[in-house]
Amino acid sequence: MKNTHIQWCNHTWNTHIYCKKVSEGCKFCYMFRDMEEMGIDIKKVTKTSKSTFYAPLDIVEPGIFFANSWSDFFIEEADAWRNDAWKIIKQTQDRHIYLLLTKRPERVLECLPDDWGEGYPNVWIGVSVENQNRTSRIDILKDIPAAIRFVSFEPLLENINLNESQIQTVDWAILGGESGNETGKYRYRPCEIDWFEHLIDQFEGAPTAIFVKQLGTHLANQYYFLDDKGGNWNEWGAFPKLQRREHPIDVTKYFKNSDKVTIM
Repeated sequence: MKNTHIQWCNHTWNTHIYCKKVSEGCKFCYMFRDMEEMGIDIKKVTKTSKSTFYAPLDIVEPGIFFANSWSDFFIEEADAWRNDAWKIIKQTQDRHIYLLLTKRPERVLECLPDDWGEGYPNVWIGVSVENQNRTSRIDILKDIPAAIRFVSFEPLLENINLNESQIQTVDWAILGGESGNETGKYRYRPCEIDWFEHLIDQFEGAPTAIFVKQLGTHLANQYYFLDDKGGNWNEWGAFPKLQRREHPIDVTKYFKNSDKVTIM
């Protein structure tokens, strides 16, 4: 079962709805667009419904859950509910993996549960890095104990250079160009093929899994892709270096019911 179009997971799980823009990547965030379309007030943090909050407990099939696609798991305004979320994560260690992606890595250590140790085996912690300035988030990630550390270079807004320490920190690199509309409040910024290739080249020789999610609307228009987000990797034949969708572990071996895992 898959309930999301995000290629690198098969579930999204939102414990609350609310966010604040903290860096350049947030400018055209889809959360604000989605909430506006649904008529949901995002001026204050709201806990999701009981059925949504506790959904992972009811899902028997193993899955990879992207936590808080409409917010940030570590945002301060949601502190009141995080312990309950940790309990759900711990109770489903036998069947679910959780991806906690944040733009607030400086808050992670203070928000971890007391029994975290070197990390829950089913929790991967990641940071968003949209430009050179935000590579400093990787330096913070390096000191966070986790089973897997990952970086989402999406939206990729410029060419990025990493140092050796940063490269070795990243178990999994997700790359993506920005998608959006031609006009209005929720537009997109350009991304270039060279930026993707340069990032991938830097991880050559490192034990880093590469997952190119989408090339973004700019490149989709430039190369006349049918997928307006540039997310169909079958259309990337001219760029074979980009045709990589790897996970840092063989996720089918993690789950007890591996034959039921569906990703992408």
